[in-house]
Amino acid sequence: MSRYRFAIDNARAHLRSLWLVIGLQITVIAGLCYGWSQAPEHLTVHIPPDLRSGAAQHHTAVPAATVYAFAFYIFQQLNRWPEDGSRDYGHAIFRIAPYVTPRHREELLANLDEKGRRGELAYRVRALQGIPGLGYSENRVDILDAQTWQVWLDLELLESVKGMTVKRSRIRYPLRVVRYAVDPETNPWGLALDGFGPDGPRRLTEADLVGEDSTHATQ
Repeated sequence: MSRYRFAIDNARAHLRSLWLVIGLQITVIAGLCYGWSQAPEHLTVHIPPDLRSGAAQHHTAVPAATVYAFAFYIFQQLNRWPEDGSRDYGHAIFRIAPYVTPRHREELLANLDEKGRRGELAYRVRALQGIPGLGYSENRVDILDAQTWQVWLDLELLESVKGMTVKRSRIRYPLRVVRYAVDPETNPWGLALDGFGPDGPRRLTEADLVGEDSTHATQ
């Protein structure tokens, strides 16, 4: 009789241990489900362009090359007037609105109004393009703080009116870029233009163009 009782006690003890294991598994699964539900649906990771030597990148870090590419692309779109500046400039400001800060947007609208009153937009076609040999390099992006950069773009500005060229200038634009993760649906970059640096744009000199002063270090 004692042998059967011993076997029953062992079976009950084994069942209790199984229920304990099941309870632990349920707890772990519930914790995993909760963690999964709290994980972000979208995660933006900026990959450096040169991976020949590998890279260790935190998901919140933005490489200088990405900041430069953003500034170049958005600024070029802002200054693309394919038919008539009196219409195209306003359309461009509206189109890039998610990629500029509210303060800079007001500056652009004020500039639009000023140029319109001075007759500098009607029938004007404008485009910006890069200058060979004066593209991206590390010294073209200054890190002002963890949220702010200054980008130096050397670009050629082309303007014409009714097919006649009225401006062909090579200009250095110091653009301020800030972290701006407000609406990832309309601005997946998480960056925004915030206007020009304190010195503003300036024409490139011959020394700049031949590479004797191709950086901003002397400014």
